[in-house]
Amino acid sequence: QVAIVCLLASFGSYVPASACRLGPMDAIHTRIGAADDLANAQSTFMLEMTEASQILHAATPQSLVLMDEIGRGTSTFDGLALASGIAAHLHDKTQAFTLFATHYFELTEFPAKHHAAVNVHVSAAESGADIVFLHEIQPGPASRSYGIQVARLAGMPAAVVNHARHALDALETQQTLNREQVDLFAPPPEPLAASHSAVEAALAALNPDALSPREALDALYALKKIGEKQ
Repeated sequence: QVAIVCLLASFGSYVPASACRLGPMDAIHTRIGAADDLANAQSTFMLEMTEASQILHAATPQSLVLMDEIGRGTSTFDGLALASGIAAHLHDKTQAFTLFATHYFELTEFPAKHHAAVNVHVSAAESGADIVFLHEIQPGPASRSYGIQVARLAGMPAAVVNHARHALDALETQQTLNREQVDLFAPPPEPLAASHSAVEAALAALNPDALSPREALDALYALKKIGEKQ
């Protein structure tokens, strides 16, 4: 809906809003959906990463970027790490106006270290085991996820829902007992300077143009001995 409104406004059409203020926009980039590309032998995750990479290379500060659930096609830690890196790049380097939807609760810490980012969530009302999604945008991060309630609404067997609730309680208890959350947005450490081996040091000291054939052969034997000692 945001992309459609921006597209309509960009060529002077009416938009479904009481007011609209929009600057120049050179492109709309989206990474939404999950599907394999069987014809080209690409998995859901490979397709997701390919499209995300294209966005990071093509988007500009005048672009609109929509990202939906980046990192869901791989393991939790890999997906979370990639999502945090992509979000940081969009904020720090690309500086495009971005809507970044995610269920990784750890990413709600992003605005604490990135001044131009804010958290918002879609509100929901609970009544016992029932839930109603209000489709209203509220400031701040969501206080919880409603995956199990959605599964129940979708008709999942009661035994599966009960099992999921029990597993969720166990996982949340384990997380509470674990150590402090990892800082996903800390800059990576500087790479260690490569240490040169004795062979590399000996090679660096040689001047091939100044060696006679005999000296070159002696140097080769010397390098061989150094290599055998390592």
